[in-house]
Amino acid sequence: MGHAKVWGNAKVCGDAKVWGNAKVWGNAKVWGNAKVCGDAEVWGNAKVWGNAKVWGNAKVWGNAKVCGDAEVWGNAEVWGNAKVWGNAKVCGDAEVWGNAEVFSASHVLVIGAIGSRNDFTTFYRDKDNEITVKCGCFLGKIDKFLQKVTETHGDSKYALVYRAAVEVAKLQIDLSGEAPKEEDGAE
Repeated sequence: MGHAKVWGNAKVCGDAKVWGNAKVWGNAKVWGNAKVCGDAEVWGNAKVWGNAKVWGNAKVWGNAKVCGDAEVWGNAEVWGNAKVWGNAKVCGDAEVWGNAEVFSASHVLVIGAIGSRNDFTTFYRDKDNEITVKCGCFLGKIDKFLQKVTETHGDSKYALVYRAAVEVAKLQIDLSGEAPKEEDGAE
């Protein structure tokens, strides 16, 4: 049964469901056939609609949008102005935010635990159709990440691992093709 909570100016409408220990608050909106469950949290001005699912310990906040058949789960976090739609899957310890535009499962790569912090590093497609990196407190384009790695780690083991992760991300993250039309956010 659970103890789901919806409060503040948050809205849950249509056939949307919020259950388990999920929380929706602030100005967040969940509608359509969207599902928010488990210990998931949606807040701020975040919007979840269509057939989207947010579950586990996932968090969606800020001005983030999750829609279509997209899924966010595990310990994943989507925030800022990030858009996740289509058949995208954001899971595990992924951190997708800022100007992310993820609409396919091949637009996100999480590698870890690696590096000097033994933490997870997230690579994702952004609105410029380039790869953005979130690693610790670093957030930026992949070329800037490589510069920072060299400045910080030179040619150490950590630098070699980060550079290898960049090469995997370049191979894995699909930057070809046009984005499908984002599902209409009308309520």
